[in-house]
Amino acid sequence: MTDCCIIGGGIVGLSIARELAGRGRTVRVLVREPRRDTASWAAAGIFPPAADLAAATPNERLTAWSDRLHRDWARDLLDETGIDTGLRVCGGLHVYRDDAGRARLQANAAAWRARGVACEWLDAEGVTACEPALAGGVRRAAVLGGYLLPDETQIRPPRHLEALEQSCERRGVTITRGATVRDIPVRAGRVDGVVADVAGSSETVRAGAYVLAAGAWSGALAKALGVSIETRPIRGQIVQLRMAEPQLVRVVNRGLDYLVPREDGTLLSGSTLEDVGFDASTDEATITRLVAFARDLLGDLGGAEPERSWAGLRPGTVDGLPTIGRAPACGNAFVAAGHFRAGLHQSTGTAVLIADLVEGCRPTMEVDAFAPDRAAQPPTKDSVSALLARARGED
Repeated sequence: MTDCCIIGGGIVGLSIARELAGRGRTVRVLVREPRRDTASWAAAGIFPPAADLAAATPNERLTAWSDRLHRDWARDLLDETGIDTGLRVCGGLHVYRDDAGRARLQANAAAWRARGVACEWLDAEGVTACEPALAGGVRRAAVLGGYLLPDETQIRPPRHLEALEQSCERRGVTITRGATVRDIPVRAGRVDGVVADVAGSSETVRAGAYVLAAGAWSGALAKALGVSIETRPIRGQIVQLRMAEPQLVRVVNRGLDYLVPREDGTLLSGSTLEDVGFDASTDEATITRLVAFARDLLGDLGGAEPERSWAGLRPGTVDGLPTIGRAPACGNAFVAAGHFRAGLHQSTGTAVLIADLVEGCRPTMEVDAFAPDRAAQPPTKDSVSALLARARGED
């Protein structure tokens, strides 16, 4: 019997496994889907600046702490595995094209400055000076101005995921792929094994502690633990363009859409917020729109065409907070889910918090705001609409 069984092989689950194994625990991870099918792999890897102020909300504090941990983890993962996760402070340029966009960005800029984040307001000429490749977009009035966040960061999610897997394996973690959890029996207030289909046969996995970190699939599985959490799948689509030569240095955002330049000459154009259930497919109309967005800002792109496209299912929650903590009705079960678009960014801090709880230690930061039994209303059509509006910055 292992010390801990983790249900979910995305970045949150693997981060928890790595942290526990680094503390000398034996860990087994049950992975349902191939790596490429996880929301972790599909993410663009944008880390907004994270200021840690006394007045910060619990979610902001978790993000700021996780952001600092990422710097250490990137270095350690490189040392352990030889994989560069691509963590770079590249800066983020946020632009607008109309009066409504200007008003929204002015409010955002004021909020960033109030949190002590460096933020420089730019007119159209300043945008072009910052990113010359946007000159065509400025001429076409697709860009009228914006602001620069010099501390915005990016990471390469597929590389980070690969590095985590290799680090886990080096630390003795057993990763079981193609494992579909069918049941989580609870007896006398404790999980008594996890029943999973593995390689065509049923297996009961037993451990001292269990962690549910299955992303958008966590909500259904959590019911067995007596926990009602909403991890509604919100689809995001991305298209990758192969550029003849790099054009951008920084991440460029306009509304929900963004362009993320990679050092290998590729350019990501994303993304969407779609409430379509567990459908991780892409559609031609959306991919065409994302390519058109890139061309609107950068011109004809030198004939660049889509190289590939994909979609991920983010686990959205109605109140916008992740669920991190012990399942109230199960003394040996824990939940780490519902991070929505911040799962990659918050994965390091979440891993340390869950490892603290599994070991019975006082958590490094307060987790009451993320508790599985925090007051929450069941999702309704209006609450899901509010979730999407909040994500779009419309509330």
